[in-house]
Amino acid sequence: MVSIRKPPLRARKVLTMAAHRKNHSGDFIVLSEARQNNLKGVDLRIPKGKLTVFTGVSGSGKSSVVFDTLAIESQRQLNETLPAFVRHRMPKYERPDAGVMENLSTAIVVDQRQVGGNARSTVGTMTEILPMLRVLFSRAGTPSAGPSHMYSPNDPRGMCEECQGLGTTVRLELDKLLDEDKSLNEGAIRFPSFAVGTFQWQLYGESGLFDPDKRLRDFSAKDRELLLHGKGFTVDRAGRNGVYKNEYEGVVERFTRRYITPGLDHAKSKERAEIERVVTQGPCPVCHGGRLNKAALASRIDGDNIADFSAMEITDLIERLARIDAPAVKPVVAGARAALERIQAVGLGYLSLGRQTRTLSGGEAQRLKMVRHLGSSLTGLTYIFDEPSVGLHPRDVRRMNDILLALRDKGNTVLVVEHDRDVIAIADHVVDMGPGAGRDGGEVTFEGTPAGLRRSGTVTGKQLRSVTGLKEEVRSPTGELTVRAAKLHNLRDVTVGFPTGVLTAVTGVAGSGKSTLVSKVFTAQYPDAVVIDQSSVGISARSNPATYTDIMGSLRQRFARASGEKPGLFSFNSEGACPQCGGKGVIETDLAFMDPVTTVCEACDGRRFNDEALRHTVGGRTVVDVLAMTAEEASDFFDDAPVRRKLALLTEVGLGYLTLGQPLSTLSGGERQRLKLAHRLKETGTVYVFDEPTTGLHMSDTRRLLDLFDRLVDGGNTVLVIEHDLDVVKHADWVVDLGPEAGSQGGRVVFEGTPAELARAKGSHTGRSLAADLRTAREHSSS
Repeated sequence: MVSIRKPPLRARKVLTMAAHRKNHSGDFIVLSEARQNNLKGVDLRIPKGKLTVFTGVSGSGKSSVVFDTLAIESQRQLNETLPAFVRHRMPKYERPDAGVMENLSTAIVVDQRQVGGNARSTVGTMTEILPMLRVLFSRAGTPSAGPSHMYSPNDPRGMCEECQGLGTTVRLELDKLLDEDKSLNEGAIRFPSFAVGTFQWQLYGESGLFDPDKRLRDFSAKDRELLLHGKGFTVDRAGRNGVYKNEYEGVVERFTRRYITPGLDHAKSKERAEIERVVTQGPCPVCHGGRLNKAALASRIDGDNIADFSAMEITDLIERLARIDAPAVKPVVAGARAALERIQAVGLGYLSLGRQTRTLSGGEAQRLKMVRHLGSSLTGLTYIFDEPSVGLHPRDVRRMNDILLALRDKGNTVLVVEHDRDVIAIADHVVDMGPGAGRDGGEVTFEGTPAGLRRSGTVTGKQLRSVTGLKEEVRSPTGELTVRAAKLHNLRDVTVGFPTGVLTAVTGVAGSGKSTLVSKVFTAQYPDAVVIDQSSVGISARSNPATYTDIMGSLRQRFARASGEKPGLFSFNSEGACPQCGGKGVIETDLAFMDPVTTVCEACDGRRFNDEALRHTVGGRTVVDVLAMTAEEASDFFDDAPVRRKLALLTEVGLGYLTLGQPLSTLSGGERQRLKLAHRLKETGTVYVFDEPTTGLHMSDTRRLLDLFDRLVDGGNTVLVIEHDLDVVKHADWVVDLGPEAGSQGGRVVFEGTPAELARAKGSHTGRSLAADLRTAREHSSS
């Protein structure tokens, strides 16, 4: 039920002296008897200085080898070289469950996680190009504002005082916060934490300062000012244990201090939505979005200030920097241009340095992280990438491949977990994991060249040989959902109709405006659409498929009815938790500066529940027995239709092999993506919007996803899919292609029609990629 890291048995495999000498060759990373997660004693010799791609169905064990074993061990051994005092304050890694792990080098992991960050984190700060521009302006700006920190919006000496360097201000809208036709007792303050009966409401409704039954519009000017802006004295407030004296703050004063001054980034997601309902955000009226004080904004180079430079698209900024020829700043200009040109080379020239990192897609963030390493002069490293093709158009995949090869050619070892055919094709070495997923995987099914993998009988090999063509017939639409005059972000007054009753693929290069058009504008105009986006799934060790899909509640209720006990007894997060391990199933021992040790809890033997919970059964099974069932097996245990429907959806998306109690922290990215898909599909609707649903999916899993789309459409629904995967595009009934490029060069509809018509269209990058893919399909069918 729970994945346990057993203490490694270092002597699982006895090597002969000859084999031992061979394994110690510095030309290979050596891995022996790896049993991390679902791995079944994996042995590998990975060539160093080469590009190795790990393939296999989602959940087959790729990430367990690359990230949970090799990357973790590299980081753990690197930490061991540091003094104990430093190690004690750094992240601690437990030794992976493997026998031999040798010839490792320092690992740099570039994963799919979004960069995030607060409102002050931008592309310029992330790439460290903005500090170069600050140096540039401190030396060449006229008039100079002083040292480089005087040009920083994150330094009190350079930031705009009005907006504190954020570039935007948040203003409270009283007509949205207050209902003038209601009294305080009737809930005139329309904000949850000021609702009738709350502590904050008591400051106004029970303080004796106001008539709580008088409508706000009938307040005198004096009482209104006191209600909104009064401060500097205390009032009495009735509490559970008597009367308390509290500092009085008017509604506006209190709201501003608690919710506006700290910034919306500090609010919880639900609370933030409520705050945004009663405030208006806009450019700062003093700096007009420039984020800097007057002195910094007055400093210019040939008419442009540093805010102008930050707002330019990177492609335009490169050209702008090329016109600066002052001898004193040539090294700074050269360094900035080189860094910008690397970003442009990976297809991100449409970004600006002022773009907030939290607005970047996973694909954009990953490419920026990759680009940072291109400027490094270090060699002999191991670079580890988690599906770097995610979020990339086929054209951009080729650019990304050039980065991988450049890193290899600098003398590094490059390990890539990937499903994309074009990435697999450039590998020097391929390791295919399988044969299935979960407990049906964890084995090496192929090692060799991409050509050898294509000829193999593995699931990946068969998919590489099977390149599909266009489907024979497309569906006829039943109507149309129109988006009119869309101008958000880079959209250029777009009006487009999305046909109903069919599968529509929305395509275009990254940054062309696809997500803006569909996930933002379309869903705003059609709010009843069910949106399944790229947001992450929580990876808590206490969360599992049963809790995530709300099956656990039904399970607890069923055991409670059968036993007469409270439902909480059948939760390892509540009354049913083992008292020794707190419901974790394991005991984690922190040994200060030494590696931590995780052992199976002896009290519950890893089952996570206490004896009282395990005393009760339903159909002869304990709650632990049920959580150990796979989704497919559990459908026979549950008799209520809603739960069986949820289990059927898990099977539909290819997760029937997952046990209900498997911690989400042990799932791969593709598994978590499909789990989210299954959870959201329980919602009924006539319009579904999917934002890159193939993220993390093996080619065989994509075929299963297309079957699911077909069932949704044939059931009378409309499906819109934002996608780069050409297998999805070929399977669509209709395609809307945006472009022709990204950023200011995109935002237009360049094609509307069937996939067959797209393959013949001129001026579309997607059309050219689709035509090339169809030629490959024809070559495969004739060979």
